[in-house]
Formats: sequence, C-alpha cells, structure tokens
Amino acid sequence: MQAEYIQLSYLQMGLASALILANGLISLFLGLKLGRSIIWASIRTIVQLLLVGLVLRQVFQVRNVYLVLALMGVMTVLAGFAAVRRTEHRYPGIWLNTFLSVWASSWVITLLALVAIVRVDPWYLPQYAIPLLGMVLGNSLTGVSLGLERLGDEMSRGRDKIEMILALGGSSWEAANRPIANAVRTGMIPTFNAMAVVGIVSLPGMMTGQLLAGVEPVDAVKYQVVIMFLIAAGTGIGIVLAALLTYRSMFSSKHQFRYDTLRSR
Repeated sequence: MQAEYIQLSYLQMGLASALILANGLISLFLGLKLGRSIIWASIRTIVQLLLVGLVLRQVFQVRNVYLVLALMGVMTVLAGFAAVRRTEHRYPGIWLNTFLSVWASSWVITLLALVAIVRVDPWYLPQYAIPLLGMVLGNSLTGVSLGLERLGDEMSRGRDKIEMILALGGSSWEAANRPIANAVRTGMIPTFNAMAVVGIVSLPGMMTGQLLAGVEPVDAVKYQVVIMFLIAAGTGIGIVLAALLTYRSMFSSKHQFRYDTLRSR
C-alpha cells in the first residue's frame, strides 16, 4: 500500500522555522555573536526557496527548452560565483577558470545522465534536468572551492620548495604536481565521506524526498545510487579542471612561477 503524501501548510513551515531559535539560544549562551547571521541565513533560506518554487512551477508547466537552458545557465553562473567567493587565495583569471570548471563538469555529467542513464524524453524535461543539475552543481562548487583553497594555500606556503625545484632544472609540472594532487584529494574528501556512510548513517535529500512522496524504497535507492555516482564524477572532473587551469595560470611557458600574481583576499 502506497503511503499518502502529506502536503505541508505555511503554518507547519512556521513551526519548523521556530526551531531555528535553538541556534540563537546557543549563540547567546556561548557568546558566539551569531544572532544576526542566523536571522539573515534563515530569511534568505525562506525567501530563496519560495522564489525558486514559484519559478519552477512556471518552468515545469511551460517545458520550453530555452527557458530550461536559461535557468540552468543562471544556476551555473551562481555556482561558479559561490565557489570563488569561498576561496581565500586568488589570482587573475580565477573567476573564468572556476566558472569553466564548474560549467564543463556539471553540464557534461548532467547531460550524460539525462540522455544515456535516466533516458529522459525529451532530455530537457525540467522535472529531471533542473534537479539533477542542481545536485551536481551544489557538490561540484563545494569540491572546487575546497580544492582551489588548498592549492592556493600550498602554492603560497610552499613557494620556496616550488622555486627550488625550478632552480634545479625541474619543470613547472614537477614543481606543482604534489600541490595539485593534494588539492584534488581535499576537494574529493566530502564526497567520499558522504558515499561511505550513505544509507547507514544518513539518508540523502533526494532519497528522503522520494520516500516522503510515497515512492517505493528500492526505486528511491536506485535513483540515489545514480545521483551519488554522478556527484562523485562531476566533483572529480570539476576539481581536476580547476586545478589544471590554475596551474596553467600560475606558471609561464618558460616554467616560471608567477607567485606575484597570487593574492590573499
């Protein structure tokens, strides 16, 4: 027997929103001075999600490929912007490099999922295209920002070692491959940690939503497995692209380290 879907009212949303007061009390009790941040974050959550809900309702009804692509484009630009905003070390070209990394990795993986794995017809069906891209983007931007931050930190702290390798005749790749490897590893850690405990410690958002909507548990699991692997692939590709583009920007064709272009925010 399929469970009945329970539609939430705005009153029920308000009751759930009141739970955020617990965070405010913790901040007040420990003197964290996070009250204003908690209030602002809560307001942004409500407003942003309500606006997205209204937009998606219209997009789902229209099912226009250009409208779907436009919305996906906006999502991608904002994801690239958010990824850079989270980094401390920056260099000229980081905005373009990050956007290209996030865009290429997330769109390729999402298109592969829509066309070859889930086989949505038409492929731009917004009920599938937008949520799939959103989940891949959200995790990719986190991985890319962590990877870029680690890479920038290692290049800044390890300047002497990098320049020593170059001075001894090493190539720019020999000088940078260890920081790049560490950056990619750092960016992938959250995804691998999530994969290690999924289903045992935590039930992911998509699977939980499907279960609440009455979908058969096994069907929900199938979708979640696909999503986890899409996220892992998209995150990995995004981090590698971002790291390689950063490497290309930080070293000249003559194997010179452009340390002077690296700035801390």
